[in-house]
Formats: sequence, structure tokens, C-alpha cells
Amino acid sequence: MLRLPRLLEALGLARSDGRYARVLKSLARVQLLVLDDWGLTPLTPEQRRDLLEIVDDRHGRAATIFTSQLPVPDWHEWIADPTLGDAILDRLVHNARRIGLRGESMRRRAARRATVVDANQES
Repeated sequence: MLRLPRLLEALGLARSDGRYARVLKSLARVQLLVLDDWGLTPLTPEQRRDLLEIVDDRHGRAATIFTSQLPVPDWHEWIADPTLGDAILDRLVHNARRIGLRGESMRRRAARRATVVDANQES
């Protein structure tokens, strides 16, 4: 699992030191790529193009999971480029399965349990 903001930052560094094509090729080969925190931070124009390259290389060839707290209807606006947004989302939506989760965050639940355990240990 990779956090999307860190991956896009790493791709920018790879571009500057000549490893860009090699990194994209390695991402294309992964059977299941999980990209966490989709929509967390704004995209630069370069990152939009990187995202299209990743999605295009994997489209129809390998599984990709995107996790996001950003509602799906807001994804196009988040990409902030109508042409690239259409291209990226077209590849994502084609043959996609959407799983919506409801309820409390696992981290919040775990933190609350830890607080209860700590309180019990102090008694």
C-alpha cells in the first residue's frame, strides 16, 4: 500500500534523477496496487499527468484499489483539469467495483479502546 501523496512526490524525484520510466514500469508490474489517501492534497499539473500514466499503464492489466475519504462525485473537481480528469476517471470507472464503508474509523475505535484499557489499568 502506498500513500498517493508520497508516491507522486517520489515520482517527481524519480523524474529529476532519471528513474521515472523505471519506477512507472515497476508500478505497472505490481499485481495489486493500493493507493491510499486519494484526494487528500491538491495535485500539481505534473502530478495529474503522473496519475494518468499510472492509471493508464495498469488499466485492463492489473488491479488497483484507491482509498479515499473524498466523496466520489468530488473526484473530477479534485483533479482540477477537465481533460485529464475525464481521462483518469474514465480508466478508473471502467470495470470498477465501488465499496462504500460506513461507520466509525478503525483508528478512532482503537484509540477509544486503548483509553478504556489505560483507565482500567490505573484503577
